Amino acid sequence: MRTPSSSAGPTTAGATTAGPTATGAAATALSSEARNLHWLLTNLVEEVPGILSVAVVSSDGLLLLSSDPGQGAERPAAHPKGPKGSSADLATIVSGLCSLTIGAAKLMDGGGVKQTVVAMEEGSLFVMSISDGSLLGVHATPDCDMSVVAYHMALFVGRAGHVLTPEVRSELRQSMEGAR
Repeated sequence: MRTPSSSAGPTTAGATTAGPTATGAAATALSSEARNLHWLLTNLVEEVPGILSVAVVSSDGLLLLSSDPGQGAERPAAHPKGPKGSSADLATIVSGLCSLTIGAAKLMDGGGVKQTVVAMEEGSLFVMSISDGSLLGVHATPDCDMSVVAYHMALFVGRAGHVLTPEVRSELRQSMEGAR
């Protein structure tokens, strides 16, 4: 595993920063904040062993940013792709799981939900709040180091939370619609 860079992202104005795992050509016309989020997502996918796919989801369940399951880091043959279907499927799962856990926390007087982990025979699903109801969802291999995945998700959330303003969320949403 490579050691992640301590920089908060690219700083060159006008540079294309979306890597091969970001949503592609649509990233070239984005603001520096949106490009930095693409860069952070790309680093998360490339730096953390076992991650299959990643989705950033708005509070209303819309996909804002995702890894491209077909072009990420090498994947084990037993786990050649992320969730069945599209990145929108991962966004739907993340949004629904978040709603369920928030309801459970309210019923149990458990306070706010910080993170949700679902360990399955053939993979793991992690969901973490970013800001204003936005969510980070990660689908990983069953043999991933859960503490490493959770740690890197927390780093992403810490770096992305203040950048994910309503304006940037709108910009990302439009870029995802344009990429279809």
